[in-house]
Amino acid sequence: MMQAFTYLSPTEVVFGKNTEQQTGTYVRKYGGSRVLLVYGGGSVVCSGLLSRVRQSLETAGCFCREFGGAKANPTLEHARNGVTEAIAADIDFVLGIGGGSAIDTAKAIAIGAANPETDLWDFWCRKETVKTALPAGAILTIPAAGSETSNSSVLTNSATGSKRGLGTDFNRPKFAIMNPELTYTLPVYQVACGVTDIMMHTLDRYFNPADNEMTDAIAEALLRTVIEKGRIAVKNPHDYDAMSELMWAGSLSHNGLTGLGGPGDFAVHQLGHELSAKFDIAHGASLAAVWGSWANAVWDAKPSRFARYARNVWNLSGEDEVVLIQAGIQATVDYFAEIGMPTCFLESRELGIQTDEALRDLAFRCSYQKSRTIGTFKVLSEEDIYHIYKEANR
Repeated sequence: MMQAFTYLSPTEVVFGKNTEQQTGTYVRKYGGSRVLLVYGGGSVVCSGLLSRVRQSLETAGCFCREFGGAKANPTLEHARNGVTEAIAADIDFVLGIGGGSAIDTAKAIAIGAANPETDLWDFWCRKETVKTALPAGAILTIPAAGSETSNSSVLTNSATGSKRGLGTDFNRPKFAIMNPELTYTLPVYQVACGVTDIMMHTLDRYFNPADNEMTDAIAEALLRTVIEKGRIAVKNPHDYDAMSELMWAGSLSHNGLTGLGGPGDFAVHQLGHELSAKFDIAHGASLAAVWGSWANAVWDAKPSRFARYARNVWNLSGEDEVVLIQAGIQATVDYFAEIGMPTCFLESRELGIQTDEALRDLAFRCSYQKSRTIGTFKVLSEEDIYHIYKEANR
């Protein structure tokens, strides 16, 4: 039965070729005049994207300050530096240019600059509640995290090795500019990580205790599309059709639509967060490395859900439900391997094989020092988390 929900997706999506040239118009539309440009490495510079964005903003009469260096796993320390830059330059609009890392960093800076009396980490640790933020926008260059339309932002505290996510509607970008051609500079590995992240944002909502026919059908269609177009994109990252579908799917996968009416699980994301926090592994790779072990540990909580997944997403059939379920799980694992993702620790250069002590430490951290369980499809204790890591440690 569908549970009660509130759905809000206020981000204005500007989709299509050359849409980055409209940046100045949209910043002005949402009240910006002094803009902090937040980005990661040199790709936005080398591709000319940063220059085109600056030109659009300056033509619209906006002041610009650049703030590069966003990490693949965005850090609290870097975001704090961005807050200092934003306050010093009297910034009134924050623009993230890149993937989820740059956009999450921009969201954090927007919150921090509007709340200079509060340390950012207090918001991410739920010690303080966000009540205001500067307006922010996004120019997407990689279909993956869905941060361009989501209410979430993830930061890693390098000092403590902790990775935390913050969900608040103050994180919703005012607009998201999405030109599929901006993805053409991506390495194939990043494309594959993005495909995995899109799938997992949907799977972490799809596998929940509730049955909602409309929401489930949307999620299944999205998954089938991502699987098909992902295969094409890793072979040809310049395929406009494939990148268009993936870019739109990434936004839909994380704006809340694919989980309406049910409690999201997100255990796999919690498991992956500890891996990327400790080993700095790419987010998508961390998810692929543990998904199969998680699925094998939880499917018996609601076999009908995994059987439906096998039928409706992978087009599998069979009268023996357990055999069908295992085939659906294996099809997912095989797909991750096909696009170049690790499906266990041994297949990852960053992870390798871990000692039992290291696995226990990961479980301890993931359970927030035994203070929480994770998951809703099947609630997982610290001991359950340890056994999933142990199963993935091969």
